[in-house]
Amino acid sequence: MSAHSLLASLPNLISLGRLVLVPIIVALIVQPEWWLAFLLFVVAGISDAVDGWLAKRFDLRTEVGAYLDPIADKALLVSIYVSLAVVGVLPATIVILVVSRDLMIVGAVMISWVMDKPVTIRPLLVSKLNTAAQIALAAAVLAAKAFGLPFGLWFTVAIYAVAGLTIASAAAYLTQWIRHMDL
Repeated sequence: MSAHSLLASLPNLISLGRLVLVPIIVALIVQPEWWLAFLLFVVAGISDAVDGWLAKRFDLRTEVGAYLDPIADKALLVSIYVSLAVVGVLPATIVILVVSRDLMIVGAVMISWVMDKPVTIRPLLVSKLNTAAQIALAAAVLAAKAFGLPFGLWFTVAIYAVAGLTIASAAAYLTQWIRHMDL
């Protein structure tokens, strides 16, 4: 592999590395090795910023990267949410909301393709806020567990914020999809 092709592949390799971190972080949550799980989650978050910056800054965007990056992001968030619910740290209701929203979006895209009416998903402001809130909650929970910090009012507020933004994001995407499909 030449230096140029390695550079061109770097954002995709970073996304792939983030995907590889997912089962490791899940295993650390289940162990529970909170400090290391938190550290690797931070590394995964930094890798997301780095691969996006590299792809945009050096025009290294690829079709593979367009799929790989969001898959790695969703795999990370969904897996962490499910793992945190399994070990009893997050309430199952918030995990069901987060996972259901993502499944709804994937299902809508698949139905659109099958019906030969492909839909282009563009991130909405509410979706970006939702993702930021989901990441912040996961990071805060992992940090609290890693450093022995108490769960208090911040946790309740964060759960309700994520729930509200997840519902609002799902509704916004569903509304766009219904219009697109002429339902």
